[in-house]
Amino acid sequence: MLTKPQLLQAYTTMRTIREFEERLHTEFASGDIPGFVHLYAGEEAAATGVCMHLGDHDCIASTHRGHGHCIAKGMDVHAMMAEIWGKRTGVCHGKGGSMHVADLSIGMMGANGIVGGGGPLICGAALAAKRKGNKGVGVCFFGDGASNQGAIFEAMNLASVWQLPAIFVAENNGYAEATSSTWSVAGGSIADRASGCGMPGVQVDGFDFFAVYEAAGTAIRRAREGGGPSLIEVKFMRFFGHFEGDQQTYRAPGEVQKLRETSDCLRQFAARVTKSGEITWAELEQRDREARALIDEAVRRAKADPKPAAADLLTDVYVSY
Repeated sequence: MLTKPQLLQAYTTMRTIREFEERLHTEFASGDIPGFVHLYAGEEAAATGVCMHLGDHDCIASTHRGHGHCIAKGMDVHAMMAEIWGKRTGVCHGKGGSMHVADLSIGMMGANGIVGGGGPLICGAALAAKRKGNKGVGVCFFGDGASNQGAIFEAMNLASVWQLPAIFVAENNGYAEATSSTWSVAGGSIADRASGCGMPGVQVDGFDFFAVYEAAGTAIRRAREGGGPSLIEVKFMRFFGHFEGDQQTYRAPGEVQKLRETSDCLRQFAARVTKSGEITWAELEQRDREARALIDEAVRRAKADPKPAAADLLTDVYVSY
């Protein structure tokens, strides 16, 4: 059972992700942010429910839609925002941007512009944890589009063959770019593919933080105890387009509005914890204000921070061993 501080932590993380993404949606329209931006709004319960079980010695591999994973894993929001603006103060010194933001110091191996590219990375991280015997785990987040990539199948197979402490989290958000997962995923379930690799698979409601938290806890505990890999399919839908500027003509009229009204993970969480008396509305509203203030300050600083200099092109190219 989650304690009150844990419940507040979960809500704060989800609210911070939501405010971060909603603000980027507005700021991107100004044309000041370089590169593409793919927003995670609507999916906050997945990253939060999984990463609340993790520590800095655990590793995650993200996707091109990685801001939520970064925040849930504990990345500094100011450094993230500066990175997205391409500033020298960014967590990757302005060289990674939205799709390649990373922080190895907290086990965040990076967002990834290669669809399905995180699977092999997590096998490596999980193998290292197994060899070190430190009870660490590797978590690979990937989407419904990436679920059909060979690298993901190969990574799942390898994780089972080597009995790696790896968890594969399929974030089925309804569309691979503009292609519905109801058409592109054979058999209708990504979770069912786990049996082909000899690992347990489960499908959960991605709008329900508690369902994700429970499923992730079971899989991560199993991995830490030497039980091998697991697959979790989290089903939900994103609130924004595949990328900023996506006209979303593939979505039914009113689909997003209905999702926001009936399937918002933040609303569901708030309703549950206030009804049970564990948290008050005033406590949640305080976290809302704090999250908005944090994002306001992060944007202000990111806009004012310096851009990389010409000499910075030659740094961070090679690692000195």
